[in-house]
Amino acid sequence: VFLLAEYWRPLGVDKSIFWNLIFVSVICFGLLGVFSLFIKYYTRILRWCLDNKLLFLSVPTAIVIAGFFIMKNTGKEFMPSLNEGSFLLMPTSMPHSGVEENKRVLQQLDMAVASIPEIETVVGKAGRTESALDPAPLSMYENIIQYKPEYMLNENRERQRYKVNDDGEYLLKNGMSLRAEQSEAWQSLNAKEQLIPDDDGEFYRNWRPEIQSPDDIWNEIVKVTKLPGVTSAPKLQPIETRLVMLQTGMRAPMGIKVKGQDLKQIEAFGVQLENIIKEAEGVKKEAVFADRIVGKPYLLIDIDREKIARYGISIQDVQDVLKVAVGGMVLTQTVEGRERYGVRVRYPRELRANPTDLKQIYVPVEKGSPVPLSELATIKYEQGPQVIKSEDTFLVGYVLFDKMDGFAEVNVVENAQALIQSKIDSGELVVPKGINYQFTGTYENQLRAEKTLSVVVPLALAIIFLILYFQFRSVGTSLMVFTGIAVAFAGGFIMIWLYGQDWFLNFNVFGENMRDLFQMHPINLSVAVWVGFIALFGIATDDGVVMATYLTQTFDRNTPENKKEIRASIVEAGEKRIRPCLMTTATTILALLPVLTSTGRGSDIMIPMAI
Repeated sequence: VFLLAEYWRPLGVDKSIFWNLIFVSVICFGLLGVFSLFIKYYTRILRWCLDNKLLFLSVPTAIVIAGFFIMKNTGKEFMPSLNEGSFLLMPTSMPHSGVEENKRVLQQLDMAVASIPEIETVVGKAGRTESALDPAPLSMYENIIQYKPEYMLNENRERQRYKVNDDGEYLLKNGMSLRAEQSEAWQSLNAKEQLIPDDDGEFYRNWRPEIQSPDDIWNEIVKVTKLPGVTSAPKLQPIETRLVMLQTGMRAPMGIKVKGQDLKQIEAFGVQLENIIKEAEGVKKEAVFADRIVGKPYLLIDIDREKIARYGISIQDVQDVLKVAVGGMVLTQTVEGRERYGVRVRYPRELRANPTDLKQIYVPVEKGSPVPLSELATIKYEQGPQVIKSEDTFLVGYVLFDKMDGFAEVNVVENAQALIQSKIDSGELVVPKGINYQFTGTYENQLRAEKTLSVVVPLALAIIFLILYFQFRSVGTSLMVFTGIAVAFAGGFIMIWLYGQDWFLNFNVFGENMRDLFQMHPINLSVAVWVGFIALFGIATDDGVVMATYLTQTFDRNTPENKKEIRASIVEAGEKRIRPCLMTTATTILALLPVLTSTGRGSDIMIPMAI
């Protein structure tokens, strides 16, 4: 028990080993006490069940029925979100914002996020590289945010203890001391350099007291990045987002692809869908955003062919002048020893900063004085696409959205689909001719996984039954053991349902809330849960095999001839094998408890499997 308390630390490393030991002792001895009472009264319970078979069978039947209804109403998702230890903030600005404005906003976002004490580093990017594999417009920002681990780590990425005095204050190398609640003010002073490592000391927490999970850090990020002209962003992580973008081309976990032949129609219909989706149940309103495709201002210089013909100027001559004056052109090279450098000629910024300045650019004429551009061309602004995306020979635009906490991906998409279809049926939404839309996102992985699981799960059950049959050589005995899987299966769904109920284990022990301690929150039906169920099927048959094996041996030895002798043999076999069965159950429960309270990376996957 002491070793379990030392390495498990269920109440947290900020609590002393004494309180952790008390908590672990209560769990271990409490579990053993319940099992001891069950063993003591097992014979009476078994005899009562044999005397009242129908009443007893109503209990597992009710459990199976309840589990079936819970399964039908449980949300679905592909996999729980894996904690990567970092976030990817991807807001967007208006498509007409220029380079300098986007640069300024990007710096503001970086500074705002860096001001959060829990943030370690933040690096922002706007625009794209010279590659067709990075189709990001200038108005789309990518801020990679690395946040600090909850506790200070050493070089081996393990939690490090630091020296404290009798008052619980951390001792520093400069002779001063630091209270735990002062950690926020100390972040800027680089506490790691001043704290004194000590194996008998206490762990140092990097997060403020009100920050209890990465979700709290993300909420802080959302608060400080609310800037005028900048949209909100769904909660993303770097690796997760790259996978989503490779699968769907979108930068959100779910969205709608609007396809058509006209960009303006695609944008207009996307904006309509944006307004409708915000009303769908489970959709996070601030994360809904439809691409503003045709909103980029372009400076159009329309050269008048008749006017340039009067001066004997070709279109190529005018374009060459514009290319040199506005974009710059390498006209010659300079030789410096063994090195050559291109000489680029370009107008200074003050002579090309706006359309009025461009009108004053002079175009040389073969005979006569240079002619200003204003006499040869019309200069005006015109809206156009900031990026042109296509898929399956159709132009495409995206409507991005995200789910609220506590909702499953598949359920949210189904709610949005039903809402849009109801608007179409009522005539409130009209799909233009040539426009079609389809939902896409990570929920599609769940649909593909369901098809695979529809083969894997029945196959696993069939293999278990065959193994049981080869063991007992009796269909009846094999079915008796096999039916325990149905009860265990239903019990698993009941546990999933209890995890989502606010009242379940909602009390404090030694100042720790049990729901927070055991990471209790709504659990969706995912691949991780199904993997846990497959493992549960094997565990559920263990006790049945142990009991059925000795039951068969007892019948073979006693050869009962009437009901009374049969029941006596059943009671005898049960009394002999109830203790090994409960020992197996106890070790399984105790082994899974540390998993249920884990908070590190990978716990998002392990907890649903363990439940």
